[in-house]
Amino acid sequence: MQIAGTKELFARRSAPPGSHPGTFVLPPDTHSTSIRALIYREERSEERIVTSSEELATAANAPGVTWIEIQGLGDGSVLHWLRDALGVHPLAVSDLANTGQRPKFEDYGERDLIISQLVLANDDEDVSIEQVSIVVGPGWVVSVLERPLDVFEPIRDRIQSGTAMICRMAHDFLAYALLDAVVDSYFPFVEQVGDVLNDIEEEVTGRPDQRSLNQLHAVRRTLLTVHRVMWRQRDALSQIMRDERSPFGEAVRVYLRDLLDHAMQVLDSIETYREIGVGLSDLYYSSVSNRLNEVMRTLTVISTIFIPLTFLVGVYGMNFENMPELRTRWGYYVVWAVMIATAAMLLLWFRRRGWLERTGRPVRRDEE
Repeated sequence: MQIAGTKELFARRSAPPGSHPGTFVLPPDTHSTSIRALIYREERSEERIVTSSEELATAANAPGVTWIEIQGLGDGSVLHWLRDALGVHPLAVSDLANTGQRPKFEDYGERDLIISQLVLANDDEDVSIEQVSIVVGPGWVVSVLERPLDVFEPIRDRIQSGTAMICRMAHDFLAYALLDAVVDSYFPFVEQVGDVLNDIEEEVTGRPDQRSLNQLHAVRRTLLTVHRVMWRQRDALSQIMRDERSPFGEAVRVYLRDLLDHAMQVLDSIETYREIGVGLSDLYYSSVSNRLNEVMRTLTVISTIFIPLTFLVGVYGMNFENMPELRTRWGYYVVWAVMIATAAMLLLWFRRRGWLERTGRPVRRDEE
């Protein structure tokens, strides 16, 4: 997996300054809007495609629990349907459209808004963070995604099977299940980050290069962003737990506590990986420094060996006539023997001093 950073980290879209409260601006790169309503009651479920405001109101008022799933924000009229047909507050509608909101919980009477952030990481793509908006009303739940995603497909399958516990619970349990799916999306991301850091560690302890450092910086930036998002998400869950007017009953608050614990687990893992990232940065610079020291030591040894040899060659390379050694029959061979012996003695001395041994490689975390 290659993590090259997060896409659109600060891609918040809001109305121009001075606009009327509740004004929303649709994203320029919106996807086409699709609406479907899943109405279920115990073992029976029915799925409908919603194409008008009247059909939306009819589905929301149907007996049982209604899950209205909106994917894509290309059609702005759908947001007006939520306001007019379901009575969603205009400020809440504005938060649905102006994506990039921080995770939060807003109490609007019988219509409560929950903003959450979904993290998506693929092997061939950057990490992206998507806003997931949930509106909880009397007997119905609306989920809004910026673009078509299959993150809620397992929940839909559980409802349509008719045997899951969610089919026997009220609409607040459905809202919890959606939030649980969002928080669970962070666990695959955390596992992939762990694999990436292991790969970087192997590269850093072997032959570190600039690509490893760039990848490490990208991972650290991504962890910083995801940590900030999950921290705010944890605060939103804590607010839901504390608020007596939250739409979640006592039976569901038990599951919310477990969900809050999952969020804390993700935060702990992210903080651990951030510390490992800092350690790998230090390890990278230490490895590069050790390699440079080995190169400099090798060059120093070679230079030290050739200094006396160069001295001997320089002395007997002078063109003075009064040099008795130049007329010696075996002088050439004697000089070679002295130079070889000098080099051998220096190599032996360097070896006894331990200067010819390679510096030990950095100790990996799993070997400490």
